[in-house]
Amino acid sequence: MNYANFESKIDLKPVRLFQIKSNSFSCFITNYGARIVSLQVVDKAMKMTDVVCGFNTLDEYIGASEQYHGATVGRFANRIADGNFIINNTSYYLQKNNGPNSLHGGVKAFHNQVWSCIANDEKSVKLELVSPHMEEGFPGELRVQVLYSIQGSTLQIKYKATTTKDTVVNFTHHSYFNLNGEGTGSILNHLLKINSDYFTPINHNGIPTGNIKMVIDSPFDFTNSKQMGSQIEEDNVQLVYGDGYDHNFVLNQFVEGEINKAAEAIGDQSGIKMEAWTTEPGVQFYTANHFDGTDIGKSGINYDRRSAFCLETQHFPDSPNQKHFPSTLLRANQIFDSVTEYRFSIV
Repeated sequence: MNYANFESKIDLKPVRLFQIKSNSFSCFITNYGARIVSLQVVDKAMKMTDVVCGFNTLDEYIGASEQYHGATVGRFANRIADGNFIINNTSYYLQKNNGPNSLHGGVKAFHNQVWSCIANDEKSVKLELVSPHMEEGFPGELRVQVLYSIQGSTLQIKYKATTTKDTVVNFTHHSYFNLNGEGTGSILNHLLKINSDYFTPINHNGIPTGNIKMVIDSPFDFTNSKQMGSQIEEDNVQLVYGDGYDHNFVLNQFVEGEINKAAEAIGDQSGIKMEAWTTEPGVQFYTANHFDGTDIGKSGINYDRRSAFCLETQHFPDSPNQKHFPSTLLRANQIFDSVTEYRFSIV
């Protein structure tokens, strides 16, 4: 990567590119959106392979059709119905940027802000952002830190946050993965296994209905490894609403504060295996159904529909309005902590 392509200023804040690495692992991160630009791991041919879709320059990220490439997402990842919620009998109204919903924190959210680098060495970088009270409609001044670190062949992401007023938070990492290498085409032959017996069905606006439904005997059953695309074209109303997979899976054996395996994916050509581990109760599986081919990636290849996938560890969508979902309420002066790991190996 060319560091100069990311050296700029946005709102008078300097943008930079950082590299963290180990012997068989290299990750480039920019503080614009606290996002991963490149993640290179070894494939079965012992070749370094970049498994994260993205761009070679800051300008391309700013102008991209898809805004969330590799980004840290918040204040609230995923959707909030009708862009509003209630805390302590007070209603809060957010910007609606996804039809009638608020999506991924709103228009000026974590993904398009410049974070401050507060620590960096060969194997880690810590970034911080202070979101003012009522930014995008969310109460409380929110101080957020994201620590990216490499431990062997594992990329660990730690989140920490505090607020001055009771608020809701839901952070996720939004890399678009292709384990055969970015720009290599469809991911539908990738193998996927999700540690989940239940998912949260959605309505036509992508909002959970409130039901928690078993995956058995449906295209959402990834309890045993199968190709991502093996059932994606089936006549199923949930696949119609998501235009493919864009759904939250309820993780088995969730114990608050403990890290558990959420899912594993394998590149059918590369042999690269990626496991997602998290302290979060859910994971959103998304098959890049809305890639439209207009974005041209690092290798000069257009990013076509379903040429990447996301495993977004998270609390459930619309949790502030679904009282039986795990709570996303963060009280004033409490500390929010969360960990996600992407562990890589070869099969």
